[in-house]
Amino acid sequence: MSEQPLNPAPTEAPDDDAPDTAPAGTVPTGPTPTDSTLTDSTPVGSTATGSTAADALADAPTDVTADVTADEAAALRAASFERARRLRQEPRFPGGPAADPAGSHHERRIRSFQPRRSRVTTGQQDALERLWPKWGLDIDGQRVLDLGEMFGGLPVVLEIGFGMGEATAQMAADDPGTGILAVDVHTPGQGNLLGLADKAGSTNVRVANGDAVILLREMLAPESLDGLRVYFPDPWPKARHHKRRLIQPEFLDLVTPVLKPGAIVHCATDWEPYAEQMLEVLTAHPRFANTAADGGYAPRPAFRPLTRFEGQGLDKGHVVHDLLFARV
Repeated sequence: MSEQPLNPAPTEAPDDDAPDTAPAGTVPTGPTPTDSTLTDSTPVGSTATGSTAADALADAPTDVTADVTADEAAALRAASFERARRLRQEPRFPGGPAADPAGSHHERRIRSFQPRRSRVTTGQQDALERLWPKWGLDIDGQRVLDLGEMFGGLPVVLEIGFGMGEATAQMAADDPGTGILAVDVHTPGQGNLLGLADKAGSTNVRVANGDAVILLREMLAPESLDGLRVYFPDPWPKARHHKRRLIQPEFLDLVTPVLKPGAIVHCATDWEPYAEQMLEVLTAHPRFANTAADGGYAPRPAFRPLTRFEGQGLDKGHVVHDLLFARV
């Protein structure tokens, strides 16, 4: 769930003609180094791995271009690119969420998530260092998860996008008989959710770092999920960006095989045009049936907490729509 004010104004996305790039800390190309750390205090353009010949080339003054050959200029560009790539892949916390969980599974495709890099607090860092080895996992695309073993036989729901994790932690505490596999790429939110779950004594939360598409496609067994939650995803309001919205027919095709019959797909949004698209796409899919008797939106179920940002939006007259569809 995106813990942002309702009706957000998303950061401007790259032009449609430009190639999509993976956000830092999610799924850039190449192996993940483990011998050094990049933190918020590491200046952009600096490295934590020591000086190399490539770095020296990249640090060369840019005003001497006329004095270098074409091959030397190409070497400068390659060295600069390599250094930038290495910086993106540096783990922020040793033993914590990887900067490049999918490695070679990186794909050049449109992504529904938006990179967000912000400061990790002391408490969030502590939670990541203590709890990630126990409750965290990287979406690397290299194995199929045994959810039965991971959650001790509990029914498991997948939550895609949890923001800072307050609502997820509350749902986990209110329903200890359900396991929640929560996916996001926002490091402060990952640490915050781990800390909140630990404080509440909840042991039914696992935090997954990386691309949910790779998780669904390569790491979940058929009919292993009892539900899917997508709360307040980025609405991508501009018409040319609608293709970036998560709830699309292709996404439902990907989700269907890993859901058990009767599993509930629960979406919520405050963006009216996106709610209409969600309703249209879910209604048209042959493997999902609307649980609302009138075929429209459903009342907010009691188990979905009213978040602080949602409450602020409601006070301003915003309308929030819930959709609950069962997999048939």
